[in-house]
Parts: sequence; structure tokens; C-alpha cells
Amino acid sequence: MEALYRTIIYLHVSSTIVSIGPFFILIPVLTKLRQTKDAELAAYLHTFHMVVRLTKHAGHVLIISGILLIWIGPWPWNTPWIIMTLVIMFSSLFFLARAFTPKLQRFRETDANKEELVKQLTRSLWMYILLLMIMLWFMVVKPALW
Repeated sequence: MEALYRTIIYLHVSSTIVSIGPFFILIPVLTKLRQTKDAELAAYLHTFHMVVRLTKHAGHVLIISGILLIWIGPWPWNTPWIIMTLVIMFSSLFFLARAFTPKLQRFRETDANKEELVKQLTRSLWMYILLLMIMLWFMVVKPALW
């Protein structure tokens, strides 16, 4: 059972890295989206879309491994840091659904305001990174909130 638990922890940490790390790659991509012409725009939009897709799938592994860790681990579901992590996670799922894909699709419209869309994507990107980092803090520090 100990080896299984350690393996799940490894999967959980690895999926956390893949869920958060690629978003930092998008910071310079946002600059390129602002400066690029239409011919290169599709490549940068594709990169952005692929990063969102990758992190979404890594998030699935993260959630499943987290559920397994709580199920077989020493913490009950009503532990404060677990509750806060779940609250932030569920709110970030709704946020992620609206944060990137609709804005990326609007880039393809002929009358799209590219500057405004880049501002919106930048704000969404930093907000999502912040949410992920807060969840990571709860999982690492495991604060006793109440």
C-alpha cells in the first residue's frame, strides 16, 4: 500500500507541474500575438490552444490522483486545506471554460480587436496562474484554517 501511495503522489506532483508550467510559456506568446501579422497569428493561436488543452488533460490526472490520495491517505475530506483546495478548484474549472477558448476563437473574426483580446487573455492567464498557485500552496503547506 505504501508503494501505491508514493506512486500516486508522484503522479499527482507530476500532473501539477504539467498543469501549471506550460502557462508560463504563454507569457511571451501573448507579446507575439500583439505584434504578429495574420500569417503568423494562426501558429501562435495554435500554441496557446495546445497549452490550454495539455493543461486541461493534466488537470484530469491531477484531480483523479488527488481523489485517490485523499481516499487512501491520512486526511479526511473535511480537512480545511482540502475543502479550500476543492472550492478554488471548482471555481477555476468554471473560469477556465470561459477564460481562453472563446477569446482565442474571437481572434479569427475579421473585425476582432486584437489589442483588447490580448489584454483579456493576459488578465485571464495571470488570474488562472494565481488560482493554480493558491491551490498548490494549500496542498503543500496544508494550513489549519479552522
